[in-house]
Amino acid sequence: MSKDLSYVLVTPYTIAKSRTGGVLSRLLSRTDLELVGAQMFAPDETFAREYARSLRKRSPQNQIMLLADYVEQKIIPSGGRAHRTLLLLFRGENPCDKLLTICGHIYTQHVEIDALSGETIRDTYADMVCSPDNPDEVRYFEPAVLTPRQQDEANQDLLLMANFLEGKGNIVQNITHPDPSVIEQTLVIIKPDNWTHNSSRPGTIIDMFSRTGLRIIGIKIHRFSLAQAMNFYGPVEEVLKEKLAPGYGLKAKELLEKEFRFTLSANSSRTLTETFGIDCARDQFAQIVQFMSGKRPPSVDSAPFTSGDYSPEELTQPGDVKSMILIYEGENAIKKIRDVLGPTDPLKAPEGTVRREFGSSVMVNTAHASDSTESYNREKDIIKTNENSLGTIIREYLKSV
Repeated sequence: MSKDLSYVLVTPYTIAKSRTGGVLSRLLSRTDLELVGAQMFAPDETFAREYARSLRKRSPQNQIMLLADYVEQKIIPSGGRAHRTLLLLFRGENPCDKLLTICGHIYTQHVEIDALSGETIRDTYADMVCSPDNPDEVRYFEPAVLTPRQQDEANQDLLLMANFLEGKGNIVQNITHPDPSVIEQTLVIIKPDNWTHNSSRPGTIIDMFSRTGLRIIGIKIHRFSLAQAMNFYGPVEEVLKEKLAPGYGLKAKELLEKEFRFTLSANSSRTLTETFGIDCARDQFAQIVQFMSGKRPPSVDSAPFTSGDYSPEELTQPGDVKSMILIYEGENAIKKIRDVLGPTDPLKAPEGTVRREFGSSVMVNTAHASDSTESYNREKDIIKTNENSLGTIIREYLKSV
């Protein structure tokens, strides 16, 4: 069967209440669909009204009317401010049916509290309060998420969203802070080891970071190119040489002396460190790059990793594994995120930190976070945090249907 695209729109209220991680956990762990795009955006009045108008054309049912009214009342800007809304893009077979099952249906009739099961996203995060005298009169409604029922509806909505997102940046800064001087931004990467199969891990990690009280202002699915990964982790290469090469050189010296039963000179020992030790350290760097991009850097015989058996196109094309990039904003954001993340070595990380919970080694340590403002500025330029390919993915798909 063909693979189609559909979406889940996470509402501003759900985002503001830091429920994004919980929603994503449900979507990733209960379906075989692939998350291929994610973008935080701020709908304007034109988009909201057009989206609501499209919903009303589909059915006169109360559920659809409720959703259309909600879009016009809550997705639309208010108080002179546009609101953060998260678009999640999924690809696979029958995505609309699968996503609707996980998101859950909307109930327009009175439902006893004990009858709710918490099975779907809306069971857990949505709210609807009806009049005790008239179950058809809805006094309060929050759907938590929006998702289309049928593929033709999904395609119409996706075109609307792609048109709206075209030319817009990937960062949503929609509030004014009382003291901007104390506000920081920081970058988080949920690394490839969290995406080898569908699981709740990425959502749970986001949920853990939500305890900081920081706001997510940017998000995207990213595949590191080989060049990006080498550039991003470039400073690590020299650190690895400095820290690891002497140890590898000493180990080689011990093995050679044991094998040949004589003591190497100081000059030979130094040569081992400067050759074999350096090569081993650079191989560790190559493994990091391969882990993040899915591709091995050019041969360790060349130094630095700037050329080899790869063409310029191969160096710059997206890699074979994916990560999720998040931009957090708030007071003391860098320290708050790193406190929740934990130290590089998961075995040394405190209980309750992200790396202690999910990391397995110094390299496969589940997530990265900027360690300073200078690092953040450098890293965001490499990854191009203000760019998002979600709109391009939608347009390429719609060309094929």
